[in-house]
Amino acid sequence: MILTKDNFGKPMEFREDFLQAVWKYQYFDKNSLLTTDGQSLEIKKIGYHNQYEGPDFLEAHVRIGKIDYHGHVEIHIHSSDWNAHDHSADTKYAPVILHVVWTHDKEINNQDGTAIPTLELRGRIFLDTMRNYERLTSSREEIICSPHIERVPEIVRFSMLEKALVERLEHKSQKLAGILTATNNDWEETTFRWLLYCFGFKTNADTMLQLATKLPFRQLLKLQQQPQAIRAILFGMAGLLPDQPEDEEGEALQKEFAYQHKKLKLSPPLHRNDWKFLGVRPPGFPTVRLAQLAELIGKQQGFFSTLLNGLDSFGQFQKSMDIQLPEYWRNHYQLGQPSPRIQSAKLGSSTLHLLAINLLVPLWYEYGKYTQQSEWKEKCFDFLQTLPAEQNHIIRKYTWIESHQQSAFESQALIGLFQDYCQPKRCLHCKIGQSLLKPEKK
Repeated sequence: MILTKDNFGKPMEFREDFLQAVWKYQYFDKNSLLTTDGQSLEIKKIGYHNQYEGPDFLEAHVRIGKIDYHGHVEIHIHSSDWNAHDHSADTKYAPVILHVVWTHDKEINNQDGTAIPTLELRGRIFLDTMRNYERLTSSREEIICSPHIERVPEIVRFSMLEKALVERLEHKSQKLAGILTATNNDWEETTFRWLLYCFGFKTNADTMLQLATKLPFRQLLKLQQQPQAIRAILFGMAGLLPDQPEDEEGEALQKEFAYQHKKLKLSPPLHRNDWKFLGVRPPGFPTVRLAQLAELIGKQQGFFSTLLNGLDSFGQFQKSMDIQLPEYWRNHYQLGQPSPRIQSAKLGSSTLHLLAINLLVPLWYEYGKYTQQSEWKEKCFDFLQTLPAEQNHIIRKYTWIESHQQSAFESQALIGLFQDYCQPKRCLHCKIGQSLLKPEKK
């Protein structure tokens, strides 16, 4: 980070990502550009922004003097940062054709000993851009851009939403890919594990996934005519069977689990304290979720084939998740503890909407990546636009999207935007923040 002054002598700070945005959008005076050694400089192509290791902009094109150069561009606050970051020892930086810096404080040579042409931006960045950056970084708003959002063209806002949505799907896809690797590319078992993970609904998701790795998936499918055996294995392996059962259901499950554990040679179960009940509404208790999962396992012949094929609408997905809880679990949230409230025998609409968003869509997305079929990605986008938006504290922060205009496409994008950009204050990596740096037209 560097401390400098604006044209009024007021101190301001900026980081390297500010200079990257300045280069990316060319927010500086390009008249009579010269390198630091006095050669004329013409920018033909800025290159594309590299989000991974290596130079900041790849495949650029510049003309220095009368010679055209094709290669990469590296951005630093000081020229000496090149050595501080040990770029001379990294072959990825050998093709750098231009070093763009705020202050040129040292001559820098490439690995072959030749000087790297340098452009110094100090004194060239538009004053409006400097002021806009200071306005953004000094804001105390939780969503920094919210007071200025009307200045951002609608096409830019929704382009950023689409980017945030794709990145959110990529994050979930990576989780799925890890499960797929762990199952040796077995899509049926991967889908089974992903189903349990999603049934954990964030609070117990990781514990559900841990449970899934302990369950004998294919043996469970063979027990579809024995629902009590499926429940016993789920509850027993979850560590949620009481040591001293208080009713007939608990006794029956405990006895059945002892038999199945020995017969199937199951691994040691989880412990009750692995699960979170505090802060979870009773209908979402892991005990209730396991009872629901037992019914789903009992009716499905193949989770992957069911979820992959023939589900082109939410109604079809709802039908695939149609279950009927046993009478016991309609008036119990935990074993041996009757509840005065009777809960629905079926999965509620809000639960099904969340499952469609978090279970079905990422599965389609990862399958499309795995098979290199881009139409699955488009299917995800189309499907999300048919689902209602989630309504939570994150969505309500973004008042610039009217609630009646929202679908799950927008709400999932907003959650991604908040978690990956707004909350960590990564404004200069966001198209909206970058747009707000733009100088006013004269």
